[in-house]
Amino acid sequence: MAKTFKVTEDGLKKLQDELEKLKTVGRADIAEKIKIARGYGDLSENSEYDEAKNEQAKIEARIVEIEAMLKNVEVIADIKGAAKTVMVGTKVKVLDIEFDEECTYKIVGSTEANPMEEKISDESPVGKALLGKKVGDEVIVEAPAGEIKLKILKISK
Repeated sequence: MAKTFKVTEDGLKKLQDELEKLKTVGRADIAEKIKIARGYGDLSENSEYDEAKNEQAKIEARIVEIEAMLKNVEVIADIKGAAKTVMVGTKVKVLDIEFDEECTYKIVGSTEANPMEEKISDESPVGKALLGKKVGDEVIVEAPAGEIKLKILKISK
C-alpha cells in the first residue's frame, strides 16, 4: 500500500503549481539547453550536453515524484473553531523547559515541512511528540541531540 501524504490546501496548491511549472516551463527550458548543447559538436566529450541531460533527468524524476504524491494525497481540512489538541494544520506555541525559550511551530505534512518557516512535519520527532496533546501537557522529544522537554502553551489554527 502506498504512503499517504498529508497536505494542507495551500500545500496541495503548491504541489500542483510546481508540477505544472515543471511540465511546461521546466521541460521547455531544458529542451532548449539540450538543443544548444548538441550544437557544440561531439556528444561524447560535451559537458554542457551531459549537464543538460542530468538536469532533464532531475526534472523528470521530480515530476514522477509529485505525480505519485498527488495520487496518494490526503488534504487536511481547515480547523473550524478553537483547536483543543495538536494535529496537522495547527500552530503550537511551546516552551523549551531546559532553555526557557518559547517557539511556535505549525504542524504540517512531510511535503510541506520547512524549519526556516517554522513548519515542522508530523513525522519529525517534535511533530510526533506533540500530536494529540493539549495545552499544559509536557512532552519529552527524543531528538538526535538528546532529550528535549517541551510544555504546550497555546494551540491555534
